[in-house]
Amino acid sequence: MAALPMIDRITAISSAPTDTPQIDRAIAAADLAHPHHDSQTTLAVGAIGVVFGDIGTSPLYALRESFIGAHQLVVDPAHVFGVLSLIFWTMTLVVTIKYVFVILYADNKGEGGSLALLALIGRRLGQNRWTSLTVMLGIIATALFYGDAIITPAMSVLSAVEGLEVVQPAFKELVLPISVAILVGLFAIQSRGTAAVGKLFGPVMLIYFLVIAVMGISGIMQAPEILWALNPIYAVNFFTLDPLLAFLALGSVILAVTGAEALYADMGHFGRRAIMVAWLWVAFPCLLLNYLGQSALLLRNPALVENPFFLMAPEWGRLPLVILATLATIIASQAVISGAYSVSQQAIQLGFLPRIRILHTSAKAAGQIYVPLINWALLALVLLLVVGFKSSNNLASAYGIAVTGTMFITACMLGILTFAVWKWPPLLAGAMTAVFLVVDGAYFASNLTKIPDGGWFPLLVAGVVFVMLTTWSTGRRILRERLAEDSMPFDVFLNSVCEKVRRVPGTSVFLSSSAEGIPPALLHNLKHNHILHERVVILTVVTEGVPHVPPEVRRVVDSVGHGFYRMIIRIGFMDEANVPAELAAEHRAGGPFKPMETSYFLARQTLIASKRPGMALWREKLFAWMIRNAESAMQFFRLPTNRVIELGSQLEI
Repeated sequence: MAALPMIDRITAISSAPTDTPQIDRAIAAADLAHPHHDSQTTLAVGAIGVVFGDIGTSPLYALRESFIGAHQLVVDPAHVFGVLSLIFWTMTLVVTIKYVFVILYADNKGEGGSLALLALIGRRLGQNRWTSLTVMLGIIATALFYGDAIITPAMSVLSAVEGLEVVQPAFKELVLPISVAILVGLFAIQSRGTAAVGKLFGPVMLIYFLVIAVMGISGIMQAPEILWALNPIYAVNFFTLDPLLAFLALGSVILAVTGAEALYADMGHFGRRAIMVAWLWVAFPCLLLNYLGQSALLLRNPALVENPFFLMAPEWGRLPLVILATLATIIASQAVISGAYSVSQQAIQLGFLPRIRILHTSAKAAGQIYVPLINWALLALVLLLVVGFKSSNNLASAYGIAVTGTMFITACMLGILTFAVWKWPPLLAGAMTAVFLVVDGAYFASNLTKIPDGGWFPLLVAGVVFVMLTTWSTGRRILRERLAEDSMPFDVFLNSVCEKVRRVPGTSVFLSSSAEGIPPALLHNLKHNHILHERVVILTVVTEGVPHVPPEVRRVVDSVGHGFYRMIIRIGFMDEANVPAELAAEHRAGGPFKPMETSYFLARQTLIASKRPGMALWREKLFAWMIRNAESAMQFFRLPTNRVIELGSQLEI
């Protein structure tokens, strides 16, 4: 069966006999960050469109939900100043300090996201007391991210289209069908690629940020005393005034920074520098000005709390603002959608998901991909949410729990990184980790109160994803163990079989999930056909804990005699596994590989669930279903269709 390594651990298969310290050092030392060939200005504009669309549209609902959400607040100066102070310091601590200034530097050779961070920690630490905890945290964070990727597009688009009700109450009946049409169109254009989408959306989002900043400045000029809310003392006073309501309000305040977790996951698309520039010089100041303007409006007229974002605009500008905000929320959904693609590819290569089709949409940036199955699955679930919840007010109760859960777990993993990998002074690492854990933990605890009102949905999605991730990982480990039971040692095979079997011209390549022993496909071929080719290559594809492996160290070849060669191809978890291309570049395994004289042999097991020790019976059946529905190894490894032979067998797990 084709190789999908790193299932039971994230570190590379260092026990493979052909691994060498020189190769490991070359991988560690190589500059493997994504090569972004566009200018920093172009990348920053693209990042504004793709990365900051989600957090950029938070002003549409964050301040409103803080006052009229599930736990309503009195719209008076004390609460307005308190909520605004919380929003400002949340953006400062969570987004600016935690994500932009710290976590963006926890990149895995240019890639971000929970699994990239997991692979980074695993590669540096190997097997130790932190490994199991880190793996579990990474899987949970990944599962929560998928829950967020479903609810964000629904919430963002609905909140913008509902602005039509401010323009004309009669438009209320059109909100739902228009939202559905917009979402279908958004997911339909994803196949054009992140770069194309970013170039289209970036300028629109830039205009949106400038407009909301101008609106905010206009509001501030009418009540300049609102600037005092930037003093953290007002946030403290809010908790002193009403500790319980202030705690519950955190569940709505966190809506102001939804999208920060996608900022990290999308790093591979645009790079750290472009994201930092876009946040510090455009997104953050414009968002802050708009929140200040909305709060100033509430100081002057508390009755406008029903929709301060749109009511802040003059009457003649509300319809254009609705159109612009709708475009912005379409863009907002892009952050988590493209992030879901990156996370899915990492999960596949790291052995947590079965093979699925991945399309590269850019010849310049390796991180820009499109995953059709993920795209259409997200669309189906997003439409289910929109039709089921019907309004952004209802969705707000479900929003935030997945975001804060991901943020809290990221803070835990960051603590492991600073202590065990970066080797920061214990006092500094402990203090920073404690601050992030307290802040993120408070927001997560507040959002847990939303579970009965809709928060169960993202948790349900995350639970399903968690089961699938762990079932695939554990199932692959058990499958390898079962196959190893029937495997034959290589030296025994060479000494007892090779001299007695007829050899025919050509080359046969047998894909093996293990770098040791004889692959099942070779034994089955010998059993049924009673021949061997003159040159036999046993090929294992090993996924390293880095995004990319440099070409000069990707292939390792050992000659084991009798025309047999053991080859290991080492790829990064963001690399494409193109086996024919790798063989075409290799001449050490008995000379060049001629495409029309090379045959590829794959083993395809039909799994039979049994009561043998391993997994619960229902999980074994789930694993067998995932195996059947995975993309074939022929497609995943880009093998020529007319040169592949699949040999099937049944196996109990």
